Parts: sequence; C-alpha cells; structure tokens
Amino acid sequence: MFEGAYTAIVTPFRKDGHVDFQRFRALIEIQIENGVDGIVPVGTTGESPTLDFEEHERVIETAVEASRGRLKVIAGAGANSTAEALRLTRHAIRAGADATLQVTPYYNKPNQEGLFRHFSTVADLGLPVVLYNVPSRTGREISVETVARLAQHPKITTIKEAGGSVERVSQILRSCDITVLSGDDSLTLPMMAVGARGVISVASNIAPKPVADMVHSALQGHWEKARVLHRTYARLFADLFLDTNPIPIKAAMAMAGLIEEVYRLPLCEMSPALKSRLAECLKEVGLLRG
Repeated sequence: MFEGAYTAIVTPFRKDGHVDFQRFRALIEIQIENGVDGIVPVGTTGESPTLDFEEHERVIETAVEASRGRLKVIAGAGANSTAEALRLTRHAIRAGADATLQVTPYYNKPNQEGLFRHFSTVADLGLPVVLYNVPSRTGREISVETVARLAQHPKITTIKEAGGSVERVSQILRSCDITVLSGDDSLTLPMMAVGARGVISVASNIAPKPVADMVHSALQGHWEKARVLHRTYARLFADLFLDTNPIPIKAAMAMAGLIEEVYRLPLCEMSPALKSRLAECLKEVGLLRG
C-alpha cells in the first residue's frame, strides 16, 4: 500500500537549461530528512512534457539511486500513447522504481473502455500502478465505474485523485478497494477525513515537514494537530496555484535558495505582482525571512 506524504518533486534546471542533477539529489535528501514517505519524479510538477526520453530516464534513475531505499519512488511514466507509457514503465522497472504514476491519456480523450485497456496494459508489466485522475489537465475523467474495474487488477493499487471533489473520493471508496491519495494540497485533510490515505503533494517541495506531519497526524488519528497544520499552511496550499503548476513552486523554491528559477518554454516566470503575493505568503508561513 502506498500511503503517507509523497512529494511530486520538481525537476531543477541550471541556468543553461540543462537538468541540474546535483541539486536534484540535494532536494531528495531534504525530503528524506523531513520525514516524507516518497517522491514522484517526472510528473506534472517535474515538467515531464518538456523532458526528452533520455532526460526522463536519467531523472528516474537518479531518484532511485539517491533514495537508496530510504523512501519510495513512484516514477512518472504516463503518456497519451500506450506504447510510450509501456516504454517508460519498462525503464522504471529496470531502474528499480517502486511504482509508476499513470496519468489519464490527454488530448486524444479515449473513452472509458480505452482508459480501462490502457491502464490494464501498463499494469500487466508487473509494476504497481498509481492511477492519476486530473481532468483539468487531461480533458478526460476516469469514471468511478472504470476505477472500480481497474482496482480488480492486482497491480493497480492506488489512485491520485485531483478531480477537486471530496464526494468523488467517497464514491470511489464505496465502489472498490483502492488506496486514494489526494492530488491537491488544499483538499488533503478533507479527503483524508473520508478515507484517503495521504497526498502526492506540490507544497512538500518547500514545506516537507509540515505536510508530512499533517498527513501522519491524520493517519494516526490526531485530527486536531492535523487541522492546526492545515489551517497554518492553507494559504500556501492555495497560493502555490496562483499560476500554472509548477511555476509558483519553482519560484518559491528559488526564493528560498533551493533551486535556480529556470523553466522550459512554454512555461515561463510569474508576473511581478503574483510573485510579490507569493513572497508575502512564504513570509507569513515562516518559509521566507521578512
């Protein structure tokens, strides 16, 4: 079972635009030191659309090597082509990843039978699959009925739920036996209140200990402590989506001196007004000095 706090870890770039593997390793150490349960490299937050195959594979390899079994690695290996998802997943298996994150195929918008066949085909490779439902980005939702069908596959164990609905989490858990992880920091605690078992978090890139402590407190039944942490960091959870993810989280990490603020087009910097608002948020929650 995959439960707890997982970080959708950013892919840091150097000023010359190349992947900064040295900083990437340092970021993983920070996650380990602060009690995070696992990382998810090369997901949306890891800017997977602009990494080529060689970079994608090397990031996964580096994540596994740097983690050295101290936390779990759920390798982003999704695609809107099943053949491509199979290629990336086969590499994740060779690299030693613990699971693969499989996003709903985007743009081509398959029907529910197509989704079922796509995810099942990837799962047949034998690596545990974390489904990723994020209709705001993909244009297609994995229906609750399809989730229930997929949950019968022995390797489809978990779903990252980023549909923005706590009620949908309840529907999924009524329909089948699958672990639900929140895909939205703002909804982590509400989703856990109805049965989710953790989060794949953007915020934990810069606030790993608070996110891990909030999730672990909820898992242990210490709901008041979890609520205090949720309220304390609620503005951060919201303001990290002032612009398209991962622009705000990379801007915040750059302000904190963790990475260079470098993106690959078509992503680019936030507006000065939004960046100023984000800086105020970071100061308010104690992540940046005034």
